[in-house]
Amino acid sequence: MESDNGKGLILAVASSAFIGSSFILKKKGLKRAASNGTRAGYGGYTYLLEPLWWAGMITMIVGEAANFVAYIYAPAVLVTPLGALSIIISAVLAHFLLKEKLKKMGVLGCVSCIVGSVVIVIHAPKEQTPDSVQEIWNLATQPAFLVYVAITMSIVLALILHFEPLCGQTNILVYIGICSLMGALTVMSIKAIGIAIKLTMEGVNQIWYPQTWVFFMVAATCVVTQLIYLNKALDTFNAAIVSPVYYVMFTTLTIVASAIMFKDWSGQDAASIASEICGFITVLTGTMILHGTKEEEQQASSDLIFGSSETVRWYESRKGRNEEHLITLYSPEY
Repeated sequence: MESDNGKGLILAVASSAFIGSSFILKKKGLKRAASNGTRAGYGGYTYLLEPLWWAGMITMIVGEAANFVAYIYAPAVLVTPLGALSIIISAVLAHFLLKEKLKKMGVLGCVSCIVGSVVIVIHAPKEQTPDSVQEIWNLATQPAFLVYVAITMSIVLALILHFEPLCGQTNILVYIGICSLMGALTVMSIKAIGIAIKLTMEGVNQIWYPQTWVFFMVAATCVVTQLIYLNKALDTFNAAIVSPVYYVMFTTLTIVASAIMFKDWSGQDAASIASEICGFITVLTGTMILHGTKEEEQQASSDLIFGSSETVRWYESRKGRNEEHLITLYSPEY
């Protein structure tokens, strides 16, 4: 392995370790904050005063920075699949530190997501790196990508305004969908900013181009939105489920956005296209399995609280009276 690829590999593995750990730290911080105020899932921001949440936030920033630098040394086909390691790390830590059990079907869903994502990334077309911010701006303002952005923002607004109040607390795809859609736009903007910084350090100043600052503002807006809804997802759902679903949707949408913006799909052979379709099907299957696992957990929790469909009886005795009251409770009517 070449030295540059070796550096990229080390940075990518370190990035996955930091990001996987950050999910657990932030989850524990959110739990502590919830005991002192309104939960993030219900619009609270008390987690901003929780040191453990900030520890997770800093850990995530370090991981993302390492991932960003990894792309400088190694190709995406090497770096991106290694992001799946964060899922494994997160699931293992959640099992021991958060006592969140990942059942056999959950493990199967995780494996399906990882395999499908790796297949997509391996067979994804290679992108051509632009030489200037202006060149990226031309790609970002082409009709095809503008349509993609319009569709993305329409879906995000629909999720926020309609589906979040309706089923945000019960359907994991609402919060994660917002994070992933905005995340794909974040990557496109971050790439432009990275190229601007790299060219500026090489002596070709890109800082004074207005397009650079537009990309910066877009990236900042998308990152803030991601963080808000990722916190809501972590506060509402099992961390062992949030991590793989977020990884799958984010990776898939990023590949799609990159392909549309950089026109990377042209010139692919039939074998690569077929492999990508199989990868998408595998990813979707894994996502449905994971979502089904979450629904089973919620049903199990409901049964523990309200009882099963069987009749629950108990007796209430009163002091000073020789009477006994039989109370029968049926959970469907409770």
